Amino acid sequence: MKLQTVGICMKPDQPQAAGLVRGLEKWLEERGLRLVLDEDAAMHTGGSGASRAEVVGSADLVVVLGGDGTLLSVARSAGSRAVPILGVNLGTLGFMTEISQDEMYAALERVLGGQMRVESRMRLAVRALRGDQVLGEFLALNDAVLANATSARMVEVQTQVDGDEMTTYHADGLIVSTPTGSTAYSLSAGGPILMPQFEAFVLTPISPHTLTQRPVVLPGASRIQLRARGRGEDVRLTVDGQDDVTLRDDDLVEIERSPHAVSLVVSPFRNHFAILREKLRWGTR
Repeated sequence: MKLQTVGICMKPDQPQAAGLVRGLEKWLEERGLRLVLDEDAAMHTGGSGASRAEVVGSADLVVVLGGDGTLLSVARSAGSRAVPILGVNLGTLGFMTEISQDEMYAALERVLGGQMRVESRMRLAVRALRGDQVLGEFLALNDAVLANATSARMVEVQTQVDGDEMTTYHADGLIVSTPTGSTAYSLSAGGPILMPQFEAFVLTPISPHTLTQRPVVLPGASRIQLRARGRGEDVRLTVDGQDDVTLRDDDLVEIERSPHAVSLVVSPFRNHFAILREKLRWGTR
């Protein structure tokens, strides 16, 4: 596919990155590409910005300048459209924003030269129900989390997989993550790291009150049903750390693999193991 339009989306409130945005705009325009910028990026170029939904809806490639949170926001705006997303890390950790600022132009040269390698990342389709009422429907690239809405008190999460009773978690909460999300909240709660090309779910209890309740990996074709009870307090469902809905006892949360994956441009300079070594400081003393 020949690239004609490149979108630029930027993390808000990054005045130190103004020069980076202007330089990228000039570099792309010199190569005959049409640009569409979101409002945060356009603030530094003097042009008019578009919404992120408009950017990802019209671009052949989206360059995200920020961290994983910014990339998650852009992926959410993409909806069902599988536009390739190239993440440039302006933060500190950044597992999905694999390209450093110093590598950005070299990576883009390879993309424009037809050497773009894209990895399809599984997403969760999450639906919250109260009887026949739909409380919310979401797509998640990282995770869906059930936890107490007002305090760090224990919740009970009755869990079924493909219609069969699995267990009732007694914990501070429950994380259902994708392989991409296995290096996010799930990892900090003691979950395993999965390679991002897998299609699987990770169920990770947060501070389980029974130590025998450990993280579980389920096949990507599974259909998960959760009913949370907050012992008199509301439970909150949070998706990718950015969307949330408050639940009552016995509200139902259904989670399955979405048919709409996210397309991420893979770093041409290091593989996933190198990224894990760098970000998690494996091997350092």
